[in-house]
Amino acid sequence: MSHGFDLEPAKGPAVPDNPAVAGLSGLLDRINKVLLGLSMAAMVLTSLVLTYSVVARYFFKSPTDWQDEASVFMLVGVTFFSTAYVQSYRGHIGIEALASILPDSVNAVRLFLVDAISFLFCAFFSWKSWTLFHEALVDGQTTSSTFAPPLWIPYSMMAAGITLLAVQLLVQTLARTTNRRGHNE
Repeated sequence: MSHGFDLEPAKGPAVPDNPAVAGLSGLLDRINKVLLGLSMAAMVLTSLVLTYSVVARYFFKSPTDWQDEASVFMLVGVTFFSTAYVQSYRGHIGIEALASILPDSVNAVRLFLVDAISFLFCAFFSWKSWTLFHEALVDGQTTSSTFAPPLWIPYSMMAAGITLLAVQLLVQTLARTTNRRGHNE
């Protein structure tokens, strides 16, 4: 059972047995690491923007109409761009009570079904996100504030991030079905 406070450093996602799935997994791992670095930088930048906003409004009585949306846009990117990385380590919240009481064969089926259903949900969410992005881009949609940044920006980050998560779940589902017995996570 994992509680996020393990003393050993994470070894990384398991490499699938199938060469094609392993290649896709390796590519996805490299993309995830780049996006993780960008997400960390965006979190620091968001905190600086919000700190600036508080200082500017409190001490200088200067309104900042752009900081809320800029911060929200960056947090949308951080949230969605880091999901595939977290999933590659199986770091999302899960209920492990069943895993300890189920036989290994039943637990393997449960894990496969969870990955497959999660993939289907994320694939649908991805498709809907790309349609939102397309509508916002084509229609020139913006937020209703005076700053009025285009909505295609957060929609594109949401769509790209959830697409990466769907691909990550697909890779894990394919690995589960193609790996030799006993190698599945």
